[in-house]
Amino acid sequence: MTADTPITLAPCRYDDHASAILDIFNDAIAKAGGVRAGVNLSSINLARVLVDGEQILVSTRGAQAGPSSASGSGGGGLVNLNSAGLSELDTLPGVGPVTAQKIVDWRTAHGAFTSVEDLLEVPGIGDKTLADIAPHVTL
Repeated sequence: MTADTPITLAPCRYDDHASAILDIFNDAIAKAGGVRAGVNLSSINLARVLVDGEQILVSTRGAQAGPSSASGSGGGGLVNLNSAGLSELDTLPGVGPVTAQKIVDWRTAHGAFTSVEDLLEVPGIGDKTLADIAPHVTL
């Protein structure tokens, strides 16, 4: 199974929501071949509502850029939408302190970004701003 192979889970009904989340998560991991060495499971928000057909990306340890490596200016590095702070987000084209705060607020309310296009759900970010930001960000 490659990283791009989708995993299909059997439809099911759970009476206990907490158990359902963990069972679905564990089922998905098992169908993907288990947890591989170096995988960072802490990047998965188990409290987030899942959507049918959704892909959940799991990063390797160290793949999420922290404040010291999430630079959007000068160094040519990409800003990680799921871990960057206000100062890193503020380096993105078309993003100032207010929009950076809105990105952080969205991330706090909804969990990790699952795609760069999720930025369209952030108030004040439209198609043009997304087009400017997209080449400079990662998940």
